[in-house]
Amino acid sequence: MKSKDFNEAPLAGTFFRFTIPVVCAGLISVAYNMVDTYFIALTGNTALVAGVSLISPIFTLMVAIGDMWGIGGSSMISRLFGEKDFGRAKKVSSFVYWGSILFGILVAVLMTAFQGPVLTLLGVTEETRAYARDYYFYIALGAPFMIFPLVPNNTLRAEGFTNASLVGTIIGAIVNIVLDPLLIFTFGLGAAGAAIATVIGNISTDIYYVIFILKKSRRMSIDPRLMKIPGSDIFGVLKIGIPGALTNLMSSFAGTLLNRSILPWGTDAVAALGIANKVNMITIMVMVGFGFGAQPLIGYAYGSGNRKRLWEVVRFNLLCESVVSLSLMAAIMIFAGPLVRIFMTDPSIVSYGTEMLRVLQCGMLFQGIVLVITCVFQSIGKGLGALLLSVGRQGVFLLIVLQVLSAAFGYYGVLASQPVSDVLTALLAVALLRHYTKKDPVLNRSQP
Repeated sequence: MKSKDFNEAPLAGTFFRFTIPVVCAGLISVAYNMVDTYFIALTGNTALVAGVSLISPIFTLMVAIGDMWGIGGSSMISRLFGEKDFGRAKKVSSFVYWGSILFGILVAVLMTAFQGPVLTLLGVTEETRAYARDYYFYIALGAPFMIFPLVPNNTLRAEGFTNASLVGTIIGAIVNIVLDPLLIFTFGLGAAGAAIATVIGNISTDIYYVIFILKKSRRMSIDPRLMKIPGSDIFGVLKIGIPGALTNLMSSFAGTLLNRSILPWGTDAVAALGIANKVNMITIMVMVGFGFGAQPLIGYAYGSGNRKRLWEVVRFNLLCESVVSLSLMAAIMIFAGPLVRIFMTDPSIVSYGTEMLRVLQCGMLFQGIVLVITCVFQSIGKGLGALLLSVGRQGVFLLIVLQVLSAAFGYYGVLASQPVSDVLTALLAVALLRHYTKKDPVLNRSQP
């Protein structure tokens, strides 16, 4: 890792060197999740598609837990690198790696033990229960393997290894895509086969990351003897990691809430929403890649007190998010029908899915603003700001807006609730950024 790459190198080239691999990794992740949906849809069984779709919030839960350790650790490590405290950063890396593994084991035990109540909470019906249960069981068992890779995916970028997350994701995707048709059709495992393929793909990624850390990384460690860190550092990780986790937990909550809200319109509508959400993730993951790919640059600039560089990165990030979100929104709105039809050709599902996808895309510009400002808060250690945005967008705002709009406009109110929540959260994000800019000496551009 060279300091010049973070603070002195030309901004555009450095920004894209850090963000493009994250964007590509996100798109590949979306691609192999969509492959799962594609192969499952090839069965022509709508109840199976709906059952697997209802389990999608569990993936968000896994991401949330992984990000609690990965985002929290990466944020702190980036700032420690900016302060040149490399020994302390290495200990933090060991703590978050082992913390994620131990927490993953706990999650697997709890999810397996409480399978019945969780499936009911997710909105599983008698028609979809058998398929949802098969898929859920293996995803629950694989929790430790699915949570761990999200940690090095974040922390290695803080050391300047921008391509590591991309390579790890590619390996997992290839394994998953090869195994999907074999396990679903050749071995006749159906939904269980798709879940097993996903878990094995993640195990492959885990192996790659462990080998990479042992052989390539100089500033990170998986030595368990280093994982003991002071309480202040644990708090430093968790005060950023927990809001980061809540961002995804709220996404899981929102997914469950929307799935349950759409149930009155039948299994076709639930299956269509699952497909629309998969396609919608194309835009979201590109935006997440640009928004959070810059986290090491912001954290390093903040840790070294480089106010000018910090604001250059933030402004450039907002510009990229605006251009990307509007471009992808236009393209997906135009091709919404054909994109849904890739998965299922049933006229009812295509009609539902096309409409849903277009409405979901309407809030993308505002999501971009929220992503960038959330990244700023996480990068500089402002846990409360990140927490408020996490709970706001897909928690408090969505819950209130969904109740109001669904009561007033029914089906279309349910669809419009997410974009309206995005607008409200963007307004909150701008207000919070202005507040912290006045209070923080590094952020405040008017101070000498």
